[in-house]
Amino acid sequence: MSPSIDVTGFERELRALREEAVASLGAEDLAHLKKLERWGRWCTAAGYATAWLFPNPLSMVLLSTGSTARWTIIAHHVLHKGLDRVDGAPERLTSKGFARGWRRFVDWFEWMHPDAWSHEHNVLHHAYTNEVADPDLVEHNLEALRSSKLPRAVKWALLALSASTWKVTYYAPNTMQVLQRRRRRAPGDGRTQRDDGRGPETMLEAFDVRTKDGRETWRAMLPYALGRFVALPSLFAPLGPLAVASVFLNSLGAEWLSNLHTFAIIVPNHAGDDLQRFDGPPKNRAEWFVRQVRGSVNFRTGGDLNDFLHGFLNYQIEHRLFPDLPPRQYQLLQPKVKALCEKYGVPYRQESVFRRLRQLVNIATGAGSMQRSDTPGPSASLASNV
Repeated sequence: MSPSIDVTGFERELRALREEAVASLGAEDLAHLKKLERWGRWCTAAGYATAWLFPNPLSMVLLSTGSTARWTIIAHHVLHKGLDRVDGAPERLTSKGFARGWRRFVDWFEWMHPDAWSHEHNVLHHAYTNEVADPDLVEHNLEALRSSKLPRAVKWALLALSASTWKVTYYAPNTMQVLQRRRRRAPGDGRTQRDDGRGPETMLEAFDVRTKDGRETWRAMLPYALGRFVALPSLFAPLGPLAVASVFLNSLGAEWLSNLHTFAIIVPNHAGDDLQRFDGPPKNRAEWFVRQVRGSVNFRTGGDLNDFLHGFLNYQIEHRLFPDLPPRQYQLLQPKVKALCEKYGVPYRQESVFRRLRQLVNIATGAGSMQRSDTPGPSASLASNV
């Protein structure tokens, strides 16, 4: 950590910004999230309203956008407790009620189990950003691809294949393995929360039906697969077999697009040769705040439509600093946080998602490497929320 940065002052002013944001939480934040939720559901409804006609890109885009919004905007912020302090917020939009039990099928119907994703993302990814303990550290996860002698074009093709399927081939099994490691931790066995992110298991073992853990992974994933690709297309049977086939093919296309869309707006957030990865824990909470900025990047921000299409992940820096706030607050905080970073000399990175995708490709294929941190100090006490 650069000695020229007044980390204590930076932390103090960031906390003041957060207190101001929390004090202002109210009906506008709830109305804003509900509007974004409606936009996502309208996309889904319009997608299915046209999906039965014939396989077409419009239906695929609409269905994909609806799925992406439910994950990146609604599930993401609600499970981070973004509306838990907002008076009048319905239980279904709080971390205690969202996607619980049968509500998983209406709130956030996805490959990932909500509990597994919450622990992997909300706890580990946020607490240990860009450390090896972070289960989503791209440079570490793709080290085999980075160091291979394969031609560059082959590396690009493999990365594209991963991006096209990553929800089912990476996120769903990875989050479930993380949750299973947490369950196996017992008092006195020497394992800590940091050990949840990585273990001796391979990703393929997550799908092994011969094991209890493998069967649990399939039980978490199969409801979505059967619902999306069997049950929903079957509802169009009264319109004829061609309608069923069209809905099925449009659903497949939407799944492919949703994988690509979410990969593009999620994975580049913490990858690039201008961002840092860290060799150990921060010395204290103040340094942790600086790390969130130095290890993250924003995309273009401003305007509900632009932010909706970015899944509000274009406010990654603000979200890392204040993970338990609703989307509207990030729009208000962004210029203030940027000004504060400039005041304290903390690099604030913001570029288009397309530029950041190029950075990601370089990191993933070994054409570039992330900056490394200073020697770590003693472990700080970290929590998923500020």
